[in-house]
Amino acid sequence: MNLTDRIVVVTGGAGGIGAALSRRFAAEGAAAVVVADLDADAARAVAEGIGPVAHAHAVDVTDEEQVRALVADTEQRYGRIDLFCANAGVTTGGGVEVDDTGWDQAWRVNVLAHVYSARAVLPGMLARGGGHLLHTCSAAGVLTAVGDAAYTATKHASVGFAEWLAITYRDRGIRVSALCPQGVDTPMLADGLADGHLGARVVAASGAVLTPDQVAEAAIAGLAEERFLILPHPEVADYARRRAEDPDGWQAGMRKLVRRLTA
Repeated sequence: MNLTDRIVVVTGGAGGIGAALSRRFAAEGAAAVVVADLDADAARAVAEGIGPVAHAHAVDVTDEEQVRALVADTEQRYGRIDLFCANAGVTTGGGVEVDDTGWDQAWRVNVLAHVYSARAVLPGMLARGGGHLLHTCSAAGVLTAVGDAAYTATKHASVGFAEWLAITYRDRGIRVSALCPQGVDTPMLADGLADGHLGARVVAASGAVLTPDQVAEAAIAGLAEERFLILPHPEVADYARRRAEDPDGWQAGMRKLVRRLTA
């Protein structure tokens, strides 16, 4: 995808990876970037920092009617949506002991929000014969988020859903990409480290922690090549191959890392 003159929507756009994507899309020549987030004030600040091509929109991605309204407003305002980035995400920092409320929130933000946006945006894209969906899924979606059971399960589901979309709609002009970074210097990781969450500690110990701008750079390259799996940390591909070839050995290595961090 060439971003020049494109109409782009980014959920979770008020901070971290979402804000970096929004800024980079504008820099690449997008005609409009809709910065959508639950935090309306923060979304507005990001949009104002980008300039006239950006527009802020308050949205709760777990509410399907609000997602439909976001899509409808964008299509009315700009005529179409070329790229929809389902980027919002949440962690729990816990295992099976996390209560149903935490599991439900992870499911609704990390998976159902992707379903809602696809339902809303696909009809217009299919009618025009083209469009691109970018889902932020995390390396946890192809590996495991040690210390966070709900994040692991829902991110695997988000990758699976993105793959289903890619297989189902590619021949009808719809491109789908799953953005799967590992450690990124965002409040999500920083807060986890501050709280001593095992998952955050494992991520920080597993390789380079990239800036959101570096992730956005990788996303731009992946979109240009229309890749399904976009891996800002290339080593994740090697980890995934080892995991597939020797699941027991890979799990043993992860347990060893956990023992070292918790000793």
